[in-house]
Amino acid sequence: MSRKVYPIAQEGWLYLAVLAAVGIVFYLFNPYLAVFPLILFLFVAFFFRNPKRVIPQDQNAVISPADGVILSVDEVEEERYINGKALRVTIFLSLFNVHINRSPVEGEVQYRYYRPGRFFPAFKGHASELNEKSYLGINTGRWRVVVTQVTGFIARRIVCWANVGDKLNRGEIFGLIKFGSCTELFLPLETELLVKPKDKVKGGETIIGRLPDGQ
Repeated sequence: MSRKVYPIAQEGWLYLAVLAAVGIVFYLFNPYLAVFPLILFLFVAFFFRNPKRVIPQDQNAVISPADGVILSVDEVEEERYINGKALRVTIFLSLFNVHINRSPVEGEVQYRYYRPGRFFPAFKGHASELNEKSYLGINTGRWRVVVTQVTGFIARRIVCWANVGDKLNRGEIFGLIKFGSCTELFLPLETELLVKPKDKVKGGETIIGRLPDGQ
């Protein structure tokens, strides 16, 4: 999958254009009125920022698909793609985190599914089961990995550019969630985990764990 990378994600450009137009109109009436749309413009640019990341070259590494804080690590049944027990790592993203999502491993997209749902706060335990959610299943050649994008109370739009058959590099951008969210990572039980709850992670840089015996 190839897609041009910009310092501000393309999905934010329309918001910025509208806010810029509103700011100009407000300024023509009264310069002080332009302050509010200017503040919103700066916030939107900050939210959709897409900073460069240094991707680890360790071939066994599973890297974080998102910026945020590790909310939980547990063992669950993953029935959509892994079809068995898996380690689930849940990452909570605040409004101030980078919301770009990156592929945790190198491999081929073999599964994609979108599930409509509710918009409970992403840090709530039932959000994963009830909120709007997008699944992406990636085959590394030996292991199956699932990464999900989950909406939250403010987040109302999941964007996923990857499709079944696409090849993803480790750390490659595949989507984003607009305005606050949660991202989950489902890994084989054999994975050596290197994170724990409350750890801060950076998408594309932090190593979540290592798959055994190469990929």
